[in-house]
Amino acid sequence: MKRTLFIILAVVAVFLVIGFSFVGMATQRAPGQDLYYSSQPSFGFGGGGAAATEAPAMAEAPAPAFDAAGKSFVSDEAARNATGNVAPQAAQERLVIENADLAIVVKDPKARMAEISKMANDMGGYVVSSNMYQSYTNLGKEVPEASVVIRIPAEKLDQALSQIKEGAVEVQNENRSGQDVTNIYVDLQSQLKAKQAAEKKLLEIMDEATRAEDVLAIYLQVQTVQTEIEQLKGQIKYYEESAALSSVSVRLIAEEATQPIEVGPWKPEGAAKDAVEDLIRFVQNFAEFLIRFGIFTLPALILIAIPLLLVFLGGRAIFRRFRKSNVVVEEKEIESKK
Repeated sequence: MKRTLFIILAVVAVFLVIGFSFVGMATQRAPGQDLYYSSQPSFGFGGGGAAATEAPAMAEAPAPAFDAAGKSFVSDEAARNATGNVAPQAAQERLVIENADLAIVVKDPKARMAEISKMANDMGGYVVSSNMYQSYTNLGKEVPEASVVIRIPAEKLDQALSQIKEGAVEVQNENRSGQDVTNIYVDLQSQLKAKQAAEKKLLEIMDEATRAEDVLAIYLQVQTVQTEIEQLKGQIKYYEESAALSSVSVRLIAEEATQPIEVGPWKPEGAAKDAVEDLIRFVQNFAEFLIRFGIFTLPALILIAIPLLLVFLGGRAIFRRFRKSNVVVEEKEIESKK
């Protein structure tokens, strides 16, 4: 038993020594050796990897190394060195996205919506959306109401707000907000420069590569980098357009909807409004009850009533048969007594 245990321990020790030796040989590399073959040992399609002696063939090309995850041939540090130092953030012009929301009372919401749309076009902007709908006064009278969203050049935002409020009966609400996206914008630009430098370097490596599997591997990396470049360009364009064109949302309320009815010192607008709301709720609840009764309650009652009716009919038939048999027996007994 002891001899067998000793042999097993000796075999395990030998395997551990061999394993540590291979690990040490794999990690000890010459200072100028190409890291391409350390992280990607083989790109063969038939299962046969490239021989170790083929590594110097690619080492002659100025091939950058994979990153830790093996996702890129060009390191971030090399990309930064290729693109140069990014300008300090203090020198970057501030990029601020400004938006505004208003709710104004006007005499004619439809006409006012048309004026605001024309103003946006005249200022070099455009209309994002416009909506015309109906609302109700305190007494339930139907009146028009509108909402419009426009985008105008940011430098004309103050002028646009002044024109929108000009001639309004009342400005019920006005909210103006700004979002500074300079840090995000500068970071996206830095990432774009780094990716473009990586793309350029990868294309140089692909031109110098001789093996088909190496060309294919580099081409896949180029495709990935180019996709990321397009995504970064799209994000940068979004922030530039958002900062260049401010969004203004305007709600147009008819003047009739805000005028209370006064009878002496009493203002019945509250009671009338509550009564209309209660009536609307009642109609809605009653309609929902009818729909639910017709679709769910009535079919459910029918399904429950069918088996109960069958049980009732069966029980009644059995009861009648039993009762009839009792009557016959009683008649026979009476005749026998006679």
